[in-house]
Amino acid sequence: MNATLRNGNCIPFVGFGTFKIRSKEDVQKTIKAALDVGYRLIDTASVYRNEAEIGQCLKEYVPSNNLERSDIFITSKLGPKDQGEGTCFAAFHRSLSNLDCQYLDLYLIHWPGTQGRKPDDPDQGELRVGSWRDLIKLQKEGKVKNIGVSNFLQHHIQELIDKTGVCPDVIQTEHHPHCVQSELIEFCRRTGIFYQAYSSLGTTTSNNPILTDPVVTEVSQKLGKSVPQVLLKWAVQQGIGVLPKSCNPQHIQENIDIFSFQIPEEEMLKLNSLNREKHYCWNPKDIV
Repeated sequence: MNATLRNGNCIPFVGFGTFKIRSKEDVQKTIKAALDVGYRLIDTASVYRNEAEIGQCLKEYVPSNNLERSDIFITSKLGPKDQGEGTCFAAFHRSLSNLDCQYLDLYLIHWPGTQGRKPDDPDQGELRVGSWRDLIKLQKEGKVKNIGVSNFLQHHIQELIDKTGVCPDVIQTEHHPHCVQSELIEFCRRTGIFYQAYSSLGTTTSNNPILTDPVVTEVSQKLGKSVPQVLLKWAVQQGIGVLPKSCNPQHIQENIDIFSFQIPEEEMLKLNSLNREKHYCWNPKDIV
């Protein structure tokens, strides 16, 4: 199932995340398993250090399975060390080369700050606006179909719009029942920015507060669905995209099998009540 972006392009509601999937063997195994069960969005980033492996896998797998490049939605992201006009442009082309593509479907500024600079450095805004100007240029050149940001807050996004007149197509940010950025979501809905969640299943630690939350597990038992399926469906049912990742073939299948059921309103309200504005990943609140 796809969502329609503000520019008229489509994006799958469920994509496959590849953070921490790095070796050639693991990349090939997981990407093939994901495509076999219907994933068509592959999400990576320069900091994941797996772009070349993903590019090679897609190059081999796509044509041999009666798929075309246009059937696959490929996302990558600008590393924080490459922030700034010109530097961003060069980093994008490195990612394009690593992924062995003629174009990307989505390219995001991964972080509102620049690596090596203090969060309150007055140049932070100028650098990310410079990166945004590069993305606008790349989109006009047809090198990337959609452009956006990741881990940005409302004031970071508004700055881009004010300085360039161009609104992001997508924002990717941490989102789960313990971290619901309601004001940011409302801002994105008003401006037509597609809201895409990462870390929908919480942390990667063994003591995962989301997967063990008693309310979440209760809803899971009532619906006869796994906890990850409930968490992913909770987001998608609200029009939010998700990017589950796994190396387990059974989980890869389960995580995309969320369109055959609905969470009743009563259970949605229970899940919505769990918000504590708790970030388990990156928190951009200190970046000016």
